[in-house]
Amino acid sequence: MITKQELDLLVEKYETEDFIKDDPIQFIHRWKNKEDSELAGFIASLFAYGNRKMFIKKLDDLFERAGNDISGYIRSGDFANLKGLEYRFAKDYDIIPIFEILHGLYGESKGLEELFEYAFGEDNFLQTIVDYFYSRAPKTAGQGFYHMIPNPANGGAMKRMNMFLRWMVRKPPVDLGIWKFMQPKDLLIPLDVHVARVSRNMGLLSRKSNDFKAVLELTEKLREFCPEDPVKYDFAMFAFGVELNSTKLGV
Repeated sequence: MITKQELDLLVEKYETEDFIKDDPIQFIHRWKNKEDSELAGFIASLFAYGNRKMFIKKLDDLFERAGNDISGYIRSGDFANLKGLEYRFAKDYDIIPIFEILHGLYGESKGLEELFEYAFGEDNFLQTIVDYFYSRAPKTAGQGFYHMIPNPANGGAMKRMNMFLRWMVRKPPVDLGIWKFMQPKDLLIPLDVHVARVSRNMGLLSRKSNDFKAVLELTEKLREFCPEDPVKYDFAMFAFGVELNSTKLGV
């Protein structure tokens, strides 16, 4: 098994500002306003699946449609120019309801931070957040809506939501650290295929399935290395896995 010292060296190598430019986290750094950053981060996390270059291109298009004023766009409630927007499973009738729900959320509360903070005090944190969106989804919402906001009850890794939380809670230089109701020690690893494969190769994960039980197992193992900030190792495993895969492919 990899040692703490070896893993810490990988964190030091990869957790730098250079990580930002090729990652969907770039979108939370485009705005200085906290509300813009959290909204851009949440929306970017929903689209962060499949080919990285493709979803970043799609997000560029989406934020351009929003006039690069994402909080103003959400508060306006007019999402007609999102008609025709598609990304993989998600069609416009899946995407527009998410914006409409966010419009309602920011009209009746302080927004995403208040929702997540409330949910954090409940027994089932992520389920409470997802239930908020599901309870407001129109009947016209299809597979894409439920793929973008997956149900924790299905046992999936909830990678994108855990990634969004990392962005909001952990401190810079890469993450923003603008939400204070949670501490880095409360975060769970955003488990994707790269992190899962590398963590098994490093001897950190024994579970074969990339599911929520694997998330809990890996996070607990990383807490042994750094109890106060286990998810910092996400950089080491993800970036190392991408680099290793690129080397194998001759990229």
